[in-house]
Amino acid sequence: MATYPTSGQLLVVIDPVARRTDGESVRIAKDVLGAGAAVKVCLPEDPEEFARALARRGSRRPVVIGDDRALLRAVTVLHRRRELAGCALSAVPVGGAVSLARSLGVPDSPVAAARAVLDGAERRLDLLVDDSDGVVLGALRIPPLAARDVAAGATAVGAGPGAGGRDWLRTCQSLVRTLVTRPARPAADTGPAAPARLRVEVDGVTVVDLDQPVEAVSVAPGDSGRAEVEVRPLSGPGAEASPLLARGRTVTVSGADFHYRADATVSGPVRTRTWRVREAAWGLVVPVDGAGRAAGKAAG
Repeated sequence: MATYPTSGQLLVVIDPVARRTDGESVRIAKDVLGAGAAVKVCLPEDPEEFARALARRGSRRPVVIGDDRALLRAVTVLHRRRELAGCALSAVPVGGAVSLARSLGVPDSPVAAARAVLDGAERRLDLLVDDSDGVVLGALRIPPLAARDVAAGATAVGAGPGAGGRDWLRTCQSLVRTLVTRPARPAADTGPAAPARLRVEVDGVTVVDLDQPVEAVSVAPGDSGRAEVEVRPLSGPGAEASPLLARGRTVTVSGADFHYRADATVSGPVRTRTWRVREAAWGLVVPVDGAGRAAGKAAG
């Protein structure tokens, strides 16, 4: 568990959505960071500029000011450059969706998060990497097959190249829409959700097969390089089926076209997807007490 001195050089990358939605929190975080370290600030306007800023960081420690999407984008860039192993990332959560950063041990307050950047410790975390080189930091969930699962939740993201740019654009478009008053309209009736028929395999062992409808599947990084998998079979009227639990290093889900919600995005549709656990693949700087508790839990 590496600790960091209050002095040093930081590359502070500020997400454009954070600048537009909560400029005051951004300013506060910059002031705290600038008081304790030599800071270079980057203000990217699109995913390409964001990636270039991280690529040209040199010896500076990267700090991302933004929401969960910005954190996910930073980890994705560093993963695809194969630079996660030697890079401790810091985050100051600013924006609407920051539950992922909070669950990983980053404080909510801009002041507390910025101080953790200066005085915190690196916590090594497992990472889920899929067969399209996408990453999952927290948990992924496969909901029932219904159009509202994509329309009502996070932004849908395609699986092909260029998805990150569309994600950035849609985030900005969503911000504009929230600033424009429109008359309320009744929600469309999408009808009952269809049960999912999926095959879920963990380390080559079938947990549930296509003949068993399921309500939901969740996969999350656990500890010691194994994912925690939970499958909820479809229950009958007046009955509740017990969830099926498994742990393993490789998880494959296949079947009819399905979407999955991972971190701050919804991806798909795909017919098969495999996730592999990379143990201690990336480092996040968190308060020293939070890093200590996390390390103690992992050791237990």
